[in-house]
Amino acid sequence: MKFGAQVSCYLTDWDDISAVIAAMENGRWHSVYFADHFLPPNRPGASESLTAYEGFTAMAAVAGMTQRLRLGHLVLGNTYRNPALVAKMAGTIDHISRGRFTLAIGAGWFKREHEAYSWEFPSMRERSDRLEEACQLIRMLVSSEEPVNFSGKYYQLVDAPLSPGSYQAPHIPIMVGGTGPLRTLKTLAMYGDVFNLDGFARRGMSIDLYREKTEILEKHCERVGRDPGEIRRTILMPTMLSDDKESSDAFVEMIGPDTVAGSASYIIDRVGEFIDEGVDEIMFGRLPNDPNEFQRFESEVIAAFD
Repeated sequence: MKFGAQVSCYLTDWDDISAVIAAMENGRWHSVYFADHFLPPNRPGASESLTAYEGFTAMAAVAGMTQRLRLGHLVLGNTYRNPALVAKMAGTIDHISRGRFTLAIGAGWFKREHEAYSWEFPSMRERSDRLEEACQLIRMLVSSEEPVNFSGKYYQLVDAPLSPGSYQAPHIPIMVGGTGPLRTLKTLAMYGDVFNLDGFARRGMSIDLYREKTEILEKHCERVGRDPGEIRRTILMPTMLSDDKESSDAFVEMIGPDTVAGSASYIIDRVGEFIDEGVDEIMFGRLPNDPNEFQRFESEVIAAFD
């Protein structure tokens, strides 16, 4: 069983981020993830002028700071970058990290960022179309040893090499962010390697929701001729470790029903439920950017699964 964390890269500073990364690298943690936002998203009272580190360049720095942790994003917004550029950047980080990178990408959702930086914000249907095409293109690039030609509605390649390409064999794993039943999970079945249930996007985390989404994914795999066992199962679990009921209740109220907040024993029980369901990796979200808090969570929760 693998345990990671989504480390905040906004409303913080680099000293705090690097201290948390060092604690994770030296502890029981298996992976670290950043969000991909250019403005602090959906934090009540947060000013847009507050810090928001760019997720890809920040992760490149972490690749050089670490030797052990796997690296990724939860998740890159497809509308922010040309997907061929994303593949190029991913190949570079995969080599810097000696094969520790997961390329995680979603359709994009934060309209205000698009307005602020003059990016198009198409309809949900078009963003889903673009994501599907982007995942097809990226999978071709990271899997091919030869230059790639691609002629899609939104993206085109002409004899495009990816060098350096994937350090990992057979290729850099692709996580398709989102669990939309009609389009996103179908795109994952066709082109992805990693499923992720995002407890922030779904406003909570329950076994029933996990079962519902994995069942839909398996049906899509059957339709496209894909073995669902090839797709790793992961979840992003909003979590608060606290013995204070009032604080835990407020956290659940903020995030959504079934959010995992409470004592170490309660969190351990909830984590165990998802392990029993076949989840391969749990990423904890919204832990304070403080190395002492990460070490406390590791010793009180993660150590129980040694």
